Amino acid sequence: MNRTHPPILIWLRRDLRLDDNPAIFHAAKTGRPVIPFFVDDDKHLGGAARWWRGRSLLALDSALRSLGSHLVVRRGDALDQVMSLAQESGATALHFNRRLEPRGLAIDAKVVTAARAAGIEIVEHHGNRLHDPWTLKTLKGDPFRVFTPFWRRLAESYQPPAPCPAPTALTAPSTWPGASDLAALEEHAPWTAGMTTQWRPGEAGAQAMLQRLPEKLADYGTARDRPDIEGTSRLSPHLAWGEISVHALWRQLSQEGSPSQNGYLRELGWRDFNSHLLYHFPRLPVDNWNRQFDAFPYRSAPTQLAAWQKGLTGYPIVDAGMRELWTTGWMHNRVRMITASFLIKDLLLDWRDGEKWFWDTLVDADLAQNAGNWQWVAGSGADAAPYFRVFNPITQGIKFDPEGTYVRRWLPELAKLPTHAIHEPSTASLSELSAAHVSLGRSYPLPLVDHAKARLRALATLKALGTAAAAELATTDVSSRQNSPNLI
Repeated sequence: MNRTHPPILIWLRRDLRLDDNPAIFHAAKTGRPVIPFFVDDDKHLGGAARWWRGRSLLALDSALRSLGSHLVVRRGDALDQVMSLAQESGATALHFNRRLEPRGLAIDAKVVTAARAAGIEIVEHHGNRLHDPWTLKTLKGDPFRVFTPFWRRLAESYQPPAPCPAPTALTAPSTWPGASDLAALEEHAPWTAGMTTQWRPGEAGAQAMLQRLPEKLADYGTARDRPDIEGTSRLSPHLAWGEISVHALWRQLSQEGSPSQNGYLRELGWRDFNSHLLYHFPRLPVDNWNRQFDAFPYRSAPTQLAAWQKGLTGYPIVDAGMRELWTTGWMHNRVRMITASFLIKDLLLDWRDGEKWFWDTLVDADLAQNAGNWQWVAGSGADAAPYFRVFNPITQGIKFDPEGTYVRRWLPELAKLPTHAIHEPSTASLSELSAAHVSLGRSYPLPLVDHAKARLRALATLKALGTAAAAELATTDVSSRQNSPNLI
């Protein structure tokens, strides 16, 4: 240990882990005192994500204390706080892992400029993505706009960086700078109770999930589409907050066969593809990627939007998903696509209304993934499903929740319905409804819209818009997920 040298600042953002964290590894390797810190400067973070972040920061602080260090938390403008920390501590170097969203890039550029002007060394490391978006281009030198060729190039070219093992000890500075109350970052609202029982934010929680991954991969190709079983890894919030390294995941899972044929690694590729799109098209969260959709006549229907948000649409698979989301801060990916399709196609409500709700209620809220996946469902995004692919909430429920297990869990008012009617309660006989204590329109709502009619309305609206996809109007609902993003 060498406390006589000036300390190094380690700026942590969405990389809340010790293992395979380049910024921590390389700063610690110098032997100099290090000051890990986090700046709370994001006023737009959703409530569920704030809950996760608060728990994750507490877990990271605990892990750092076991190494003889701790986490410094500051609140306010990032530039002001970084420069203040450098002045208070006498730090002469700043390490951080790269981030790629537009706001983060702009902040980092300002901090780097000011820090270098003050004589502070900047050491930037690879972030928690498989590639930097400016390094992967088409043969013409353009950004990729279609996933399949993007994934093929990424799978062929990507080589994981060398591992960065977690330090066994960290040298503390002789004097710690002042910090904000870490516990104040926690969310204690009543609606967080369900998330508390479902999740263990932090690196240790991520590792516990990772240990269960091998048993899931054998049936991952089909099980990941079944909300009635735990067929996905549920690592998405841990990845969103950088509690696990995507490079470490790749190293572990690419041992057998070609990466391009590994279904799980392909989903990591979708994660990178959305980040790639956001970097090259920074307006992705607010503007249609395909500007033809700017003229689409989305409706304003606050009552229907509220019914969708509360899980009161009258379509069980949709309502089960929305209630799972509200309770746990997470929703199964297949159901995310079904609920999104219902909002956009059946109700003709703007995809941005859904994007905003998911941003506020998802513990794994990630700007690139949220925007990219909502635009994929809307048909306005890159490599998007043609707009005529309208998910039928009844047939989707029957196919992917065949016994109604998922619906019964999240809609207890329908739990006693017979399986043949669980996804379409109106098909139950009066005696079956009575025996199940279901009163349609009272204990459970009637459908907001007739799906068959709503689908025809959506297709007619598209045809009137005159987009290229109108020439390919389908005659049946689509249940397939060709080239669709999933939730890992």
